[in-house]
Amino acid sequence: MIAIALDGPAGAGKSTVCQAVAKQLGIIHVDTGALYRAVGVYALRRGVDTADWPGVIALLPDIHVSLRFTGEGQRIYLDGEDVSQAIRQPEASMAASNVSAIPQVRDFLLDLQRDLARRGSVIMDGRDIGTVVLPDADVKIFLTASPQVRAARRYNELKEKGHDVEYEAILAEVRERDYNDSHRAAAPLRKAPDAWVCDTTDMDLAESVRLIIEHIKERMGS
Repeated sequence: MIAIALDGPAGAGKSTVCQAVAKQLGIIHVDTGALYRAVGVYALRRGVDTADWPGVIALLPDIHVSLRFTGEGQRIYLDGEDVSQAIRQPEASMAASNVSAIPQVRDFLLDLQRDLARRGSVIMDGRDIGTVVLPDADVKIFLTASPQVRAARRYNELKEKGHDVEYEAILAEVRERDYNDSHRAAAPLRKAPDAWVCDTTDMDLAESVRLIIEHIKERMGS
């Protein structure tokens, strides 16, 4: 078994890269950000401000979130409902950032994440995988890119899906999430000391995936 921890800021392309790497290596990709998005969506649906810590914490006993893996990749379920599309709506991004700052939410999801890694070989992406969730991972990678490039990628993705968005608004959101994620008290976004940095600012997806797979194989001695 192998455990690969991949961290990085919002919009770095973690999920897309991990999906490609997982497919080539024949392992499971676990997108932990989807779990926080699910909690955020749950709160929004119940009219709870995701910045209201006591309000969100009060919801936790009633939240049932799970992951299932299919030939098409990871699907996320909230109280039995497949919310894989709902959690990708723009409003879910900031909701995820807000709830992920709550220590009780992180504790609530920690065991689920670690259990997935115990079941088999995984590449798991998030903000604190190499530092908190899987500190003993076999390979640790920190994936990043400039805020401008990350915002442009997100803008293009949303436009292709038919969303009416503005680039400047997306860039502002990326910068706000960077600040929130790196300054929160609970498991802030930071590079693990032993993580390899992969800056994809000037790379396309294929090149990013190729370099990451080369690094993984080198680390694993194959």
